[in-house]
Amino acid sequence: MQNFIGYRCSICNREYLPDQVTYTCPTDGGNLDVVLDFDHIRHETTPDTILASRDASLWRYLPLLPVSDPGGEGTPLRAAGYTPIFSPSRLAESLGLKHLWVKDESRNPTASFKDRASAVAVARARAIGAEIIVTASTGNAGAALAGMSAAVGQRAVIFAPRTAPPAKVAQLLTFGATVLLVDGTYDDAFDLTLVAAQEFGWYCRNTGYNPFTLEGKKTAGYEIWEQLRNTEYGTRNSVSRIPYSVFVSVGDGNIISGIHKGFKDLMALGWLETMPRIFGVQAEGSAAIANAYFAQTETITPVVAHTLADSISVDLPRDGVRAIRAATQTGGQYVLVSDAEILAAIPQLGRVGIFAEPAGATAYAGLVKAVAAGVIGVDDPVLVMNTGSGLKDVGAAMKAVSAAPIIEPSLGAVKKYLGL
Repeated sequence: MQNFIGYRCSICNREYLPDQVTYTCPTDGGNLDVVLDFDHIRHETTPDTILASRDASLWRYLPLLPVSDPGGEGTPLRAAGYTPIFSPSRLAESLGLKHLWVKDESRNPTASFKDRASAVAVARARAIGAEIIVTASTGNAGAALAGMSAAVGQRAVIFAPRTAPPAKVAQLLTFGATVLLVDGTYDDAFDLTLVAAQEFGWYCRNTGYNPFTLEGKKTAGYEIWEQLRNTEYGTRNSVSRIPYSVFVSVGDGNIISGIHKGFKDLMALGWLETMPRIFGVQAEGSAAIANAYFAQTETITPVVAHTLADSISVDLPRDGVRAIRAATQTGGQYVLVSDAEILAAIPQLGRVGIFAEPAGATAYAGLVKAVAAGVIGVDDPVLVMNTGSGLKDVGAAMKAVSAAPIIEPSLGAVKKYLGL
């Protein structure tokens, strides 16, 4: 971990050594950014070294991470990340775009983006000898932590709101985590986690609280940089002058902040020439960060969140300031979409072979709205993040489509239905 030299508060910019703090800034409670020794990284690593790696996971970027090799070879911990990007031409044509990609995070071991953060957090927990790691989650973060922990025999405790989708709770239990369903919101579960971690000495993985979650999520930014180099948009030897736009669904704000951190790392290393534009997409019923963006402030006012996209349903986002900056500092924007627009996006992605849960489909719904508003033009290269599998919330998927007909087991019944 020679490249990990400390932390910097995202609010007051005060710096700390690695052993001085654990979670947030003692001065103002601001989220901490991990500070890397870029001179050391440049001396020891080159883009060609990374690109030549045969490790098809986020661990191919180990020289750019603040953790040591976590071990666990042959386990799901070593399979997180390096998810594929697809180029759905029919979707691009329907939107009038020349370049469109979808990065499918449902291919992660527990089927969501959150495996990235949990893999790195587990690596950190093992490095500091933590006996138990705990998190609050609406389902995906908990499932990711439970799965990554189970892979290496790490004990995990998950606090989830009792309203979490059953499929997600089933994952938590199947992976062997201790699961406590809280009779309250995600924010209630989050606050309880902090109290329990303090009382029992557990290592807390909470999103937008533990700085190492951002370090796991930033690897998606690294992958986007690497994967788009080999598309018609940008080759290994030249990069288009038109910055690509990345659409990300936003709840707590940690995913969009992580992707931004990844791009900033690459810019600092001199490996990325043009900063991509980052667009945050929030559900209208859970729009605390977007509200602050539109008000041109970094002060986040809590809301009473209500959206079918449970993974991004948050009253008080814990990484709101950095999430706003991900858009403002890159020339991006925030987009609001309704639950109806989210539901409509699920089968649109499904018809090109991508099954997204509501939170994943939110990003695509945001792109549809941005194109209609003229914010995204025909020549703009766009990548949409699908953050989780539709199997996480089958109930929502069924609301997005018509029910299958029930017919008698006869050819006549088939012909009748087909109108033949």
